[in-house]
Amino acid sequence: MNEESVIARLRGARLHTGMGLKLGIGDDCAIYRPRPNQDLLFTIDFSIEGVHFGSNTDPEQIGRRALARSLSDIAAMGGTPRFCLVSLALTKATDEKWIDAFYRGLLRLARQYKTPLAGGDLSHANQIVCDVMVCGAVAKGKALRRDGARPGDILYVSGPLGGWRHKQDPQPRLAFGRKLIGKATACMDISDGLSLDLRRLCIASKVAASLERIPSVAGATIEQALHDGEDYELLFTAPPKVRVPGIAIGVITKGKAGKIVYQGKLVPALGYDHFRNRT
Repeated sequence: MNEESVIARLRGARLHTGMGLKLGIGDDCAIYRPRPNQDLLFTIDFSIEGVHFGSNTDPEQIGRRALARSLSDIAAMGGTPRFCLVSLALTKATDEKWIDAFYRGLLRLARQYKTPLAGGDLSHANQIVCDVMVCGAVAKGKALRRDGARPGDILYVSGPLGGWRHKQDPQPRLAFGRKLIGKATACMDISDGLSLDLRRLCIASKVAASLERIPSVAGATIEQALHDGEDYELLFTAPPKVRVPGIAIGVITKGKAGKIVYQGKLVPALGYDHFRNRT
């Protein structure tokens, strides 16, 4: 196994065909020709052994979740993915079977959401590191952002919460996000826990929030639904008279930016912070 053989297998699978993508795997750069009257969206996410997954984690699941993380960011902006780039650093112990399973998981999700693999990079390291960049698009000036929530807006989530312990197979809410365009006043995805991500949305919008209910998946505690990361549901706001899908969980209020209360009690932002949680 060598770098050329891995690239040849990926290129041979004809994975780089997609709307606007003119040249993909095998050259120095991918060529993408966007449509007129669109804003392009770019996001990038690490998946690191020992941080995001363990040495015994199924490589197919690692690949799938690596792409799902970035697709969720595109969903949070109301966008449509156009292509992805994947950089992968492997250890000496990584064999062809592991690589095949990793790309099988990633590409299965890529096909589901019509996100062609356009290229990337391969290298080696002391631990497995994956970096996935996704390019998406949204109608010009229509991208959902975090900074538009206003006092009186209703606060919603796209589905029940529970965190990584209870959501081993998260689904990027791409179609859901597109339904919010022109309706939601603010939106982001929940990747680091409701308590921390809601605080971020409130700080961006210079508002506070009052939580009235916290919907949780079967088996999850309220603490897990509040603070555990990797739900990848959408967190968004909308005016009271605007009909939107989702589950209402509270209301945006005036007050210190980032202050959150749940049933009258202050909620600490205890979600996952990469630097606070370093070992």
